[in-house]
Amino acid sequence: MNPQPPPSAPEPVTPKTFQLPSVRLVDLKSQLPPKDWPHAPVHRLADNAVYFVTAGTLHKQHHFDIPAKRDLLERLLLSMAKPYGWQLEAWAVFANHYHLVARGNPASRPLGEFLHDLHGISARELNRLEEVTGRKVWYNFRETKLTLQHSYLARLNYVHQNAVKHGLVAVACQYPWCSAAWFERVASPAQVKTIYAFKTDRVKVDDDY
Repeated sequence: MNPQPPPSAPEPVTPKTFQLPSVRLVDLKSQLPPKDWPHAPVHRLADNAVYFVTAGTLHKQHHFDIPAKRDLLERLLLSMAKPYGWQLEAWAVFANHYHLVARGNPASRPLGEFLHDLHGISARELNRLEEVTGRKVWYNFRETKLTLQHSYLARLNYVHQNAVKHGLVAVACQYPWCSAAWFERVASPAQVKTIYAFKTDRVKVDDDY
């Protein structure tokens, strides 16, 4: 009688490999509104009201801390201004605040309504992209009606140069989320020279962010 072969050893169990949880990637670029550039700047005061606006996030949080989020805010600002009847003549968007100079006309909707809706839509879009529910993004805004030509021109330059003031770029047109490059492209050389000659150190703005 032939002896039975010894039972074979059980196959070793292959250890399970570690897998990272799947993450839903959001293509922010595909969800942004078009960049609706305003018309050429006017750069003179007229009968229609012109306002300088500063708005900041709640607790100065850097909610718009990456380029895609600043793209979102800037494009919403540009795309919403036109249907509300506001002509943007200067703007600058940062991680936790923005500045703008906006010109109204007799048919413009109230500035407060425009900014309220801008803040509401931008907050909802940001929270949706970050999958956060019910988070308050914006704190408030302050507006100043500009009635003197000198004050108006100084604030135009202040907004254009604000990224330089914050040490983000060496020259204003290098900052992607402001109007400086657009202004230099559409304004005449004489306009650019005139606006950039105005001193901004006397413009009092609470933008210590």
